Amino acid sequence: MNRLQFFISVTSLCALCLLSGCMEWDYDIDSDSVNLSGKGLFIINEGNFQYGNASLSYYDPATDSVQNQVFFQSNGMKLGDVAQSMTIWDNRGWMVVNNSHVIFAIDIENGREIGRITNLTSPRYIHFISAEKAYVTQLWDNRITVVNPSTFSVTGYIEVPGMTMETGSTEQMVSYGDYVFCNCWSYQNRIIKIDTRTDQVVDQLSIGIQPTSLVIDKNNNIWTVTDGGYEGSPYGYEAPSLYCINAESFSVSRVFTFALGDNPSEIQINRDGTLLFWINKDIWRMDVDDLRLPDTPFINARGTKYYGLTVSPYNGDVYVADAIDYQQQGIIYRYNSRGDYISEFYAGITPGAFCWK
Repeated sequence: MNRLQFFISVTSLCALCLLSGCMEWDYDIDSDSVNLSGKGLFIINEGNFQYGNASLSYYDPATDSVQNQVFFQSNGMKLGDVAQSMTIWDNRGWMVVNNSHVIFAIDIENGREIGRITNLTSPRYIHFISAEKAYVTQLWDNRITVVNPSTFSVTGYIEVPGMTMETGSTEQMVSYGDYVFCNCWSYQNRIIKIDTRTDQVVDQLSIGIQPTSLVIDKNNNIWTVTDGGYEGSPYGYEAPSLYCINAESFSVSRVFTFALGDNPSEIQINRDGTLLFWINKDIWRMDVDDLRLPDTPFINARGTKYYGLTVSPYNGDVYVADAIDYQQQGIIYRYNSRGDYISEFYAGITPGAFCWK
């Protein structure tokens, strides 16, 4: 979901999600599956809130070719309302569709649905612990849902202390040892630590206002950016920051502060865990061992609306999603590891997330 839309009205928006997000999924048995060959990139297109026009695209860098509407072509039905994220586990692609309250599992070679997890309130991200256990964070639920991906069923919940449905949501997750770390975003300022053996929150760390995305580097440091809230927010408004958190001690080791009014987001890391990337109007890059923020952008925005970001695990190419006006097909820009422009292509409406095959 576009974060700009989130603050319209917490209470009324929640009601709309629950009332309007349900969809009927009917297969077209005559539909043809697509060929998703190569080491490609899935693009998750959010679509427009309450329009049910989310979609899935697939790009093959080797042939410089893109296929749009992959899920629809393979299954003869629409993906749903607000596609949020995608994760590949056990050769299956798990697509989280927030306002349709569902997670689809697809064959990553042809896009066909294998199964689905339903009866979710407002799923955001799925993180796998084992073949029988995964965690699902949600926007309009003060719990993290525990699911069994083998049976596509909900098996339990993790209660998050100090969180209500109206004032808090859990977001992205990373693993370290037997623990999963998760950022609490809306009207929150915490990273929580979950023991995967007991499915219990065992610790929490207070940082800046509203931490967003989460990654872990080569040194087992967790990185997150805070958005600082917004002017007039009842929770507060401050300069956003980039935090480096030691996963072993679960303590802050470094803090980098941005200017008030900046909007850093979508923190990403390269395959080696050595370089951080994020969006703050432009695209920025920093070594994980650096002691100060960079002075100049890695890639200039050029008047675009950068909305999504990923780094190729194969060659370090950087892919940036431009949402344009959030109404038409977005553009994906491809740059090499030096920041030089390579090519661009159209995806679906509001491309917001990526997943490498």
